[in-house]
Amino acid sequence: MSVVSVLVIAALVATLLVLWLGLRSMARGGKYDAEHAEKFMWERVGLQALVILLLLAAVYLLNA
Repeated sequence: MSVVSVLVIAALVATLLVLWLGLRSMARGGKYDAEHAEKFMWERVGLQALVILLLLAAVYLLNA
C-alpha cells in the first residue's frame, strides 16, 4: 500500500470522526452545541478538501 493511499484512508477516518463529533454535538444541543458546532463544521470541510487533494495526488501519481 502506498503512502498516498494510507494518507487518504487516514484523512477519510478523520473526516468521519469529526462528522460524528459534530452530530453528537447537535444531539446534545444547548450551550455546548452553540460553542462547538461551527468549529466541527469547518474542521470537517477542511478535512474533506484534504481528502480531495490527496485523491487528486493519487490519481496523478498513478498516471505519471
